[in-house]
Amino acid sequence: MIRRTHLLASGLALALIFAVSGCIQGLPSDKPAIHINPNMDDQPKYEAQEANEFFADGLPMRIPVEGTIARGQLARALGGPLETGLDANGDTLLTMPMPVTRELLLRGQERYGIYCTPCHGQTGGAGDLKGIVVQRGMTIIPPSYHDPRLVAAPDGYLYDVITNGVRNMWGYKWQIPVEDRWAIVAYMRVLQRSQAGTLEDVPPTLRDDL
Repeated sequence: MIRRTHLLASGLALALIFAVSGCIQGLPSDKPAIHINPNMDDQPKYEAQEANEFFADGLPMRIPVEGTIARGQLARALGGPLETGLDANGDTLLTMPMPVTRELLLRGQERYGIYCTPCHGQTGGAGDLKGIVVQRGMTIIPPSYHDPRLVAAPDGYLYDVITNGVRNMWGYKWQIPVEDRWAIVAYMRVLQRSQAGTLEDVPPTLRDDL
């Protein structure tokens, strides 16, 4: 009986110690915090605009060494208009750098259906037609391709958005090859034209079928 009472008293005392220690942890202390797993949270590095006395100008940012290319910029540095969407002067291409053929449009239609319709829909957002992701609750609505701003945008701009993304859209440069990105641009122009066409754009032999 005495032993049972002793064990009970010891258990209560231990519980009291744990309870008190839990309260003490939340009290102010001058001692440094215990960081059991730093996991590289504190890295000896310099950030942009931070002072650095090692260099004469006091800044850690340096001009790239001549002949070097920043990581991720190889395609832009070495690629031509087809890869970058830019001309020799670094300006955005106004038109596609490859011929638009029926095969290219069919390829663009296929790739568009895979990568673009989930958000932009089959028509590119004409009217209120949106992709299934938007229908299922996506709160940030993608812009319509038929917005005058995008209708007037250069082909190179549309290619760059597909490649590198913009705002909430991620880039597809790792998923979609260069030629397929241009094929999608060509098909986007088809979608835009489909909403701005007139009866005169239809061959006379096909007008009776409309």
